[in-house]
Amino acid sequence: MHVLIAPDKFAGTLSAVEAAEAMAAGWRQQAPDDEVVTVPMSDGGPGFVDVLHAALGGELLAVTVSGPFGEPTPATLLMHEETAYIESAQACGLTLVPEKERDPERATTYGVGELVAAALDAGARKLVIGLGGSGTNDAGAGMLAALGATAKPEGALRSGGAALADLTEVDLTAARARLAGVEVLAATDVDNPLLGLRGATNIFGPQKGVQDDRRVVLDAALERFADLSDRPLADAKGAGAAGGLGYVLLLLGGERVPGIETIIDAVDLNAHARRADLVLTGEGAFDFQSASGKVVSGVAATAGEAIRPCVVLAGRVLVGIREMRTMGVESAYSLVDLVGADRAMGQPRESLVALGARVARTWSR
Repeated sequence: MHVLIAPDKFAGTLSAVEAAEAMAAGWRQQAPDDEVVTVPMSDGGPGFVDVLHAALGGELLAVTVSGPFGEPTPATLLMHEETAYIESAQACGLTLVPEKERDPERATTYGVGELVAAALDAGARKLVIGLGGSGTNDAGAGMLAALGATAKPEGALRSGGAALADLTEVDLTAARARLAGVEVLAATDVDNPLLGLRGATNIFGPQKGVQDDRRVVLDAALERFADLSDRPLADAKGAGAAGGLGYVLLLLGGERVPGIETIIDAVDLNAHARRADLVLTGEGAFDFQSASGKVVSGVAATAGEAIRPCVVLAGRVLVGIREMRTMGVESAYSLVDLVGADRAMGQPRESLVALGARVARTWSR
């Protein structure tokens, strides 16, 4: 039997690479004669570069950039021929800041701009920037500053979202010149606009630490920035991704593409699925959000096109059979149901190995 294992990360516990290896180890324990192929996945958030490096090869470039509050932060970008793959979360990710210290009103995307500059210095003519898992809400203004954009008052672009309320002028000339002739793709799993009830601040701000009574204020600050840059573009799909990083990439001439489709094409998942008898995928929480451009739905759709069954292994399964079938998932198995919440979080790899073996007992020939 040929089994394809293509999971996302299990947020907070296992990377996509680690999750795929654990699922494979469990399967091989139970069915050692089966052929198991691992293809770790991502939708543009944390793990984007690692997944692409595992699939494409290429050269990893280590750089030090500014973190969300200006602290030196190690990051890595992937150069494959003349294309640079950048994971924005490495410079402005929510996981870089302890929960009690999160402050999206001050956090900046300046480090993302430094990553872009490093890629350009390395000769990149195409940038694919994964958006997801950010701890920022500055509409990408910090990234613009790192690429040479200026504003009045001076320094407002790199001081976080709240500082944008004081803007009187924005000049994008230098940043646009820096990216002249370079193709830019913003790979994201969301299509929210920058502003309003469905925008970056109101939808994603609370999980980053934006207080309810500050949402209107911060949204207005981003609107001020948009008014001085390109207000109609703020309504574009994906402009609200990664706290508004999507907006700035569109502002610089970029194009928004679904993150999962970017990975599916890069790893040639369609070909892998056609060779498989069964496709396994997984993530930390298999819930209603999984249907919206996430790895599980993308892998399930690919399996469906190849007429192969798709099974999900997840930390928690929070959808019913009807919702699963709508996504093209045959069955789903929960770590918490098998080993309990404490062990699932405390021993994630061992727990996922056990779940992989459990699934193999049911599905292997």
